[in-house]
Amino acid sequence: MKIRPLRVLSVAGAITLLTACGAESGAEPVSSGSGSDKITVGVIPISSNAPIYLGQQEGFFEEEGLELEIQNTVGGAAAVPAVVSGNFDFADSNIVSLLVAADQGLDLEIVAPGSASSGDPNKDATAVIVPEESPISTPADLSGKTISVNTLSNIGDTTISAVVEEDGGDPSTIDFVEVPFPEAEAALESGNVDAAWVAEPFLTSALKSGSRAVTYNYADFDPATPIEAYFTTSKFAEENPDIVERFTRAMHKSHEFASSNPDAVREIVGTYTKIDAVLRAEMTLNKYPTEFNEEILQKLADAALKYGTLQNKIDVSTLIQE
Repeated sequence: MKIRPLRVLSVAGAITLLTACGAESGAEPVSSGSGSDKITVGVIPISSNAPIYLGQQEGFFEEEGLELEIQNTVGGAAAVPAVVSGNFDFADSNIVSLLVAADQGLDLEIVAPGSASSGDPNKDATAVIVPEESPISTPADLSGKTISVNTLSNIGDTTISAVVEEDGGDPSTIDFVEVPFPEAEAALESGNVDAAWVAEPFLTSALKSGSRAVTYNYADFDPATPIEAYFTTSKFAEENPDIVERFTRAMHKSHEFASSNPDAVREIVGTYTKIDAVLRAEMTLNKYPTEFNEEILQKLADAALKYGTLQNKIDVSTLIQE
């Protein structure tokens, strides 16, 4: 199943930025002069977004009459106002960040899936890790502990809380603290946190250094947990339905190619990140779906509501396009 337009009003930061700039939502597509439509896509330059770089390399966007320009962004909080202001035509964002935006407000539409969990509860692309000598051995043992996550009130603490409760623990007793992924291992080694949530390539590096995984929380939450999605404004989608359709097709081709060519994924990651060849060869890759699963998306939205990430229930059946 595919996602129907996700109607979002605006997050406070986006409103402030847009008011100050006097911007109108939705960018106008630009002809490249070669008969193609030029589109700008904001992407976090991390390994899970390899498919769009592969799609550009393999010519999938060119086949759809699109001249793709990829711009770096630091995450959903920056990507949303950039899309709304028209600086980007599309962008990639954490799926929970978009659910939070739906809970609060901005007129956005999800148009294509991003990455998802690898599905392996013994080797996923993110995990909660502890020092080798730590007495923490199960998710339930994380109750009452301090755990670092890269962003508070998002997909990390939401899925960790769900996994801890499912294992019989009490997630309300966990103290989540915000620590960027690159700094999480040092925070763990210094004793500033009892456990750390880390993602690739930092996960492979930490495990090689002696840390051990307590839970691969995405895969433990659900083997097909959706992580990211590509989105645009409703205004842009309504005014440029053909461009949106072609972009979605190109992303589907890119995900299919990435799924079938893991070596190509590892190779291209080295062109836009500083991850060395050894880590690229060893790190766990995400899955790259071409559609969303309504049941799992609802499960994630319900968990986000239960653990305080969302304030209102979101019925994802209204977001799904058959």
